[in-house]
Amino acid sequence: MPKHDDPTTLPETGPAPTAPAPPPLRGPASADPARVGPASVGAASGGPASGGPASAEPAPSGPAPSGPGYRAVFRVREFRVVFAAHLFSLLGVVVSELALTVLVYDLTRSPLLSSLTFALGFLPYLVGGTLLAGLTDRLPPRRILVVCDLLCAGCVALMVVPATPVAVLLALRCAIAVVSPVFNGTRMATLADILGEGDLFVLGRSLLRIVSQSALLTGFAVGGVLLTVVPPRGALAVTATTFLVSALLLRLGTARRPARASGTADSGLSGTWAVLRNRRVRALMLMFWVPPLFAVVPEALAAPYADEIGVSTAALGLLMCALPVGTIAGELFAGSFLSAATRSRIVLPLAVTGVLPYLLYAPEPGVPLAAAALLLAGATGAYTLGLDAWFVAAVPEEQRGRAMTLMTAGMMTVQGIGMAGAGIAAEFAPVHAVVAGTGVLGTVCLLAAAAELRAAGAAGETGAGRGGRRPKGETGLTGI
Repeated sequence: MPKHDDPTTLPETGPAPTAPAPPPLRGPASADPARVGPASVGAASGGPASGGPASAEPAPSGPAPSGPGYRAVFRVREFRVVFAAHLFSLLGVVVSELALTVLVYDLTRSPLLSSLTFALGFLPYLVGGTLLAGLTDRLPPRRILVVCDLLCAGCVALMVVPATPVAVLLALRCAIAVVSPVFNGTRMATLADILGEGDLFVLGRSLLRIVSQSALLTGFAVGGVLLTVVPPRGALAVTATTFLVSALLLRLGTARRPARASGTADSGLSGTWAVLRNRRVRALMLMFWVPPLFAVVPEALAAPYADEIGVSTAALGLLMCALPVGTIAGELFAGSFLSAATRSRIVLPLAVTGVLPYLLYAPEPGVPLAAAALLLAGATGAYTLGLDAWFVAAVPEEQRGRAMTLMTAGMMTVQGIGMAGAGIAAEFAPVHAVVAGTGVLGTVCLLAAAAELRAAGAAGETGAGRGGRRPKGETGLTGI
């Protein structure tokens, strides 16, 4: 991960000293809104334990009437509740990351430990995603979402206690990260229950991603402003409240739905292998995982590259913003102006060319050309809309939560691997050469992943072998 120069010392009455943190995880195939805590999504649960009689619960909304683009998604009342809850939870995620980093540095004066608070936001994803994935199909989804929000609120509340030692702070950070893939997988799976499996689901997922990318652009600025008026523990108290608000919205504003799988379904690793034995699902997961592995490299090396070409911190900020801005623009265009069939046709062309713009780093360009390369690479992230449609169609409903949990956990893990690999490579080669080499190596790997996806599509084009369905309006892989 890139490291900045020296930490900035702030006055005692203001926010605590902070060591600049590594760049947040993002990219064309970003794993959904939150990395450290559930970014709320509207799923509903069922069963008596969810509380209250069934008659007191809101009725399922169902798909909205047909309409153009993203406006149709907001016609679904339940999605509007989900979206509002997501904003509160995402605010808690972003501010808690910054506040905890500041607090740990204030207590230890260690840039390493301060940066570790960010690393712990995605390293446990693999553990939670593999060991707990089965819960997402065996338990009522609303119960999972509300409990995850409450767990995050509880962990953050313990961070606020002045007597909490640094080791416990990091352990709590890790605990929040462990439940994140469970929340995110449940959210993705139940979004199909709220919006249906067709175009509304794709656009709803896109909206949540757009909000997440936007939060990465503005959230740390908001957190920085907050830390000028309250100490880090005070900011953490605010984030605990946002998680509670998210939990309340989900509990009162979403419908009860039962667990997808039977109580006898395997929740262990054998159930995970059962999902991965489906060749088409496995190939689709690979297509979700490979692009972010390479996409994060320029961001991970943004600070060293700015130092290499001798530009200001303002220019560094431009380089950091370029990729998410391109991603937001690409998704908005695809969701607003392209039909479902067109979005399906452009998946592989955009995916396999997604890191080709990194070749523009070869001549060690200045900030304008480097930023243009990142904008272009981010815009190719529009392929995720069509890929989402393929994925929800390919996965049998009783395995949907587990499959989506594995997919999001894998995306977070590979981003961490990509950042670490970029840092190692930059120890032996100039930064611009590492980024340009990523463009070559990444394209080769993406072509291989696309070839496997085509082969898997040809082997089971109608869905995915074991109960998968394709939404109306989607074309098969052979038509791409």
